[in-house]
Amino acid sequence: MPVPHVPSDSARTTREPQGGQEVAQTPIRPDSGIRPDSTARGIDAGIGRIPIMDVQPVVDGGRFPARAVVGETVPVRVNAFREGHDEMGVQVVLCDPAGRERSRTALRSTNPGLDLWAGSMRPDAEGAWSFRIEAFSAPYETWVHNASIKVPAGIDADLMLAEGVVVLRRVLDEVERGERPASDGAVVRAAIDSLRSSSLTPQARLAPAIGPDLRAILHERPLRDGVTVSGPHPLIVQRQRALYGSWYEFFPRSEGARFDPEHGGWISGTLRTAAGALDRVAAMGFDVAYLTPIHPIGTTFRKGRNNTLEVRPGDPGSPYAIGSPDGGHDAIHPDLGTMEDFDAFVARAQELGLEVALDIALQCSPDHPWVAEHPEWFVVRADGSIAYAENPPKKYQDIYPLSFDTDYEGLYAAIRDVLEHWVAHGVTLLRVDNPHTKPVRFWEELLAEFADKHPEVVFLAEAFTRPTMMHTLGKVGFHQSYTYFTWRHTPEELREYLGELCEASAYMRPSFWPTTHDILTPFMSSGGHRAFRLRAILAATLVPTWGIYSGYELVEDIPRPGAEEQIDNEKYEYKPRDFEGALASGRSLQPLLTRLNRIRREHPALQQLNDIAFHSADDDQVLVFSKHLDADASPTGAPDTVIVACLTAHDRSAGTGVHLDLAALGVDGPFEVEDLLTGERFTWGEHAFVGLDPETRPAHILRIIHSEESPHA
Repeated sequence: MPVPHVPSDSARTTREPQGGQEVAQTPIRPDSGIRPDSTARGIDAGIGRIPIMDVQPVVDGGRFPARAVVGETVPVRVNAFREGHDEMGVQVVLCDPAGRERSRTALRSTNPGLDLWAGSMRPDAEGAWSFRIEAFSAPYETWVHNASIKVPAGIDADLMLAEGVVVLRRVLDEVERGERPASDGAVVRAAIDSLRSSSLTPQARLAPAIGPDLRAILHERPLRDGVTVSGPHPLIVQRQRALYGSWYEFFPRSEGARFDPEHGGWISGTLRTAAGALDRVAAMGFDVAYLTPIHPIGTTFRKGRNNTLEVRPGDPGSPYAIGSPDGGHDAIHPDLGTMEDFDAFVARAQELGLEVALDIALQCSPDHPWVAEHPEWFVVRADGSIAYAENPPKKYQDIYPLSFDTDYEGLYAAIRDVLEHWVAHGVTLLRVDNPHTKPVRFWEELLAEFADKHPEVVFLAEAFTRPTMMHTLGKVGFHQSYTYFTWRHTPEELREYLGELCEASAYMRPSFWPTTHDILTPFMSSGGHRAFRLRAILAATLVPTWGIYSGYELVEDIPRPGAEEQIDNEKYEYKPRDFEGALASGRSLQPLLTRLNRIRREHPALQQLNDIAFHSADDDQVLVFSKHLDADASPTGAPDTVIVACLTAHDRSAGTGVHLDLAALGVDGPFEVEDLLTGERFTWGEHAFVGLDPETRPAHILRIIHSEESPHA
């Protein structure tokens, strides 16, 4: 949880002017965030007249900016309170990069006993935004509360009605000064006239002053005293791909690779043949084509198949052992083609609506040009040899880690230039291999430079490591992060993990991958098609960004003995696949992946993270959750609600009752749903029953058919 952040110079108190009364005024600083009609009575009152504590999203007390994407519904939470029993209110004020106020939204009291207030804001453009919190005494609401009790009871009725005139006269003064819409005036005047009437009963005199018309006016623009401000707090707004997208990973050398018996060996696929795979990737609805490293591969200590030291003729080596006499990180492996071929690959991707992501592995083979040109960029051992990568007892003799401690500036410049090179050739997303093995200071500086020069470039951290490091990489600028979803299986584990991720959503955006080229969990290797279907459904619907590794469609699930990775690992050999044959025979998961990506594109609720709510099921192996956007937060202008009820075990069926929080769904009674996987329609309510089977019906993905929809929608 972010620490409380109410610096003394940002908690300021004012009282807005009353009835045109002349008061001594103290100039308000331009950055105070108080409206021009406000009047300060004693500036910089320390904690402020209305204490504001623990503002979120504020990251590490403001040390790092919070982050959002265009159109994201950003949750806001604060603790705010006052002494005594008078009513109060809290608003979040969102300001665009030019400093203009773009929205002013009332927060709701979610737990009065704990002084918690919550709401949201929604930036609509990229840039350096800011927000502030304003808390205030609410004299109208205080009067309404007291009058609604005393007048019906005959306690000080005339006095309460007279005090109401005083309060509403302040509102009318604001109308007359042009600080409120002129249309408010008629409603306010009618209420004042009623309060002053001598021909009506006290309760009848009171009614217009506490009626819905006037309450709505003063909810939209409350009467405020003792305004206290926390902020401005920074909010960096990035493009939508930083939060939402579907990634497809593949090794370009395997696309079009073939065994040539005449030459007794394999012939590598190329970037040109790999471009042919893009049509299939796009047809499945993926947004990003992610390439593993395409650079020259070293031959010294080259690894053979399945990471062995035995290298057979034609073994291509690991693309993560980067560098050879043909070049380093800014070069392309000769087997794959030329830079012109890469440009053609990117151009084809763009024609199909795909972005290109490139794997950045900041490490070198012993044959990398940097080893000879810059030995100071590596760790030299006592015997004069360069230290290779180790994770005892594992040894990676084909990889030299970089050292940032000898020539930081030189190495920084070289890496920056490599990334600039690929960005110049159309790469818009960078998947960074093992960023947690590099200094955090390096990432903070590099990502800040790229955010300034190339704000469109998205960085994904492949960091399976300690939570503190993963969170800090997000804070210093990584847009997205791999997660531990791969190892979270039960509903209890998933609910807990999503809670953790949502708490960190102001700076760390999760990417869910059921498998990768390095990871095949026992759950996946033991469950076959059933496990692969379940995990794809959960990854695609739980969070906005998900990805699969090529071959997932074919359910490649045989592990290498003693390791959580596939046998015949593609890192060490060519792996051409018969996607068309599997699809024709009905063995492919391609139709499911296509349907999931279509559902994600058609439902903006699935493109958000913080709109998730969990519901209960009687069966402890069934996960039930929903994602809901109100009409005013949805880009379609209509509410969007998706409910998912999914098995989490691949070896059993379930028939279970599910119990829904209707408020989280935006409904208040029975409602109609459509299953987006099957097209079936059902009527559901607070309690429903589902029958799930990992083979025939692993999940329901349901959209609520809201009453606002056209009957033909």
